[in-house]
Amino acid sequence: MTTTLNPYLGFRDNARDAMNFYQSVFGGELALSTFADFQASEDAGEQDKIMHGMLTTGSGMVLMGADTPKDMSYTPGDNFSVSLSGDDDAELRGYWEKLSDGGTVTVPLDKAPWGDTFGMCTDKFGIAWLVNIAGPQQ
Repeated sequence: MTTTLNPYLGFRDNARDAMNFYQSVFGGELALSTFADFQASEDAGEQDKIMHGMLTTGSGMVLMGADTPKDMSYTPGDNFSVSLSGDDDAELRGYWEKLSDGGTVTVPLDKAPWGDTFGMCTDKFGIAWLVNIAGPQQ
């Protein structure tokens, strides 16, 4: 079995909406478990919150996320980015369009100095994304 490196995203009370949004962007199978499913919180307000979410796509991407419990510190979007890279121009541009819709483009998707097409955006949930489309091989 291989080891997979994937991002794990933290949210405050909107993990369900965010994970459903990412499924609409990438497709795939989404599994969501609540704090109640695992008896993981005694706080009645957290029972329906997401304790663990996992999106697995047919192309092998894995994205995980969860609501951060109220007793834990939460600062959205300042300590990570999620990178998408590859050579399928149409697929990556499609992801870019969906992720940047309703968000903020910080670097437009355009030709980069290293020869690839690259862009940076923050989606409507405050998550920073990097998209890199490989250019022609030399």
